Amino acid sequence: MIDVKNLTKYFGPVLAVDRVNFSISRGEIVGLLGLNGAGKTTTMRILTTYLPATSGTAHLAGFDVRTQSLDVRQRIGYLPENVPLYSEMRVEEYLQFRAKLKGVGRKERQTHLEYCLGRCRIREVRRRLVGTLSKGYRQRVGLADAMIHDPPILILDEPTSGLDPVQIRETLALIKELGESRTILLSTHILSEIEAVCGRIMIIHRGLLSSDKKMSELAGGGPIHVEVHGPPDQVLNVLRTTDGVEQVRQKAQADGVVTCEVLTRERKDLREAIAQRLTRNGWTIRQLEQRARSLEQHFMEVVSHGATAAEGKAG
Repeated sequence: MIDVKNLTKYFGPVLAVDRVNFSISRGEIVGLLGLNGAGKTTTMRILTTYLPATSGTAHLAGFDVRTQSLDVRQRIGYLPENVPLYSEMRVEEYLQFRAKLKGVGRKERQTHLEYCLGRCRIREVRRRLVGTLSKGYRQRVGLADAMIHDPPILILDEPTSGLDPVQIRETLALIKELGESRTILLSTHILSEIEAVCGRIMIIHRGLLSSDKKMSELAGGGPIHVEVHGPPDQVLNVLRTTDGVEQVRQKAQADGVVTCEVLTRERKDLREAIAQRLTRNGWTIRQLEQRARSLEQHFMEVVSHGATAAEGKAG
């Protein structure tokens, strides 16, 4: 449904998006992550035909964003970070107007409106002026606007901005439900929201697509948690000298039990090697577990590696 090849965008001499490639299928909810200024919003604006790319191609639902922009717009729903709404219109009036602009037929228009009012929890404000709404309600009106023509593709930039915890939970549940039959590209700085709804994450750093992984791929490769009865200094030395170990962090020491966190090179599973070395010294292992890597850990690894690589290249 979304196919991007070598997408590049310059703003004058500034390279904002650097030869980005990815594809997203129907039924996928993909999280787009990155630091401020990384190129996320620029990429979304190119996909939604708000900005032209400098080079490369992007096709949505089979249509080229450069040469078939009207066809693309008919098939996408876009929620920008700062929702542009007509403040002098009433909510119901605004959504009717938007449905008409997006080509929803007169017979279907009221059905679409009622569905969006209900799913976005804005029935109670349907007759209020948009300009009198709180930021949270305005955000939900923007989401209803994105959904009003029942598009197969949704592109959402910070969809939960300004919502309270209950509204966030409801919105994420709605996004997950919509993703069962649509393609959704979602950008947010709140990693827990990505973990809650996305099956795949892409990380853009300094314009480059630095990581593209399914959430299931992050299940392993985390730190190895070790609890062992033994002399602290000797235990730490054995762990640090185990082949493949990158770093050992002592977490606690009580009643003869040393608790450590072991980080391995290339996130390898070294539990067997560690167990053999510890038992060879006659020490009792209480716990030896490789824990899942969190999205935050993965994100920081990608960003830190990208920063280090850039510094090395500059030097």
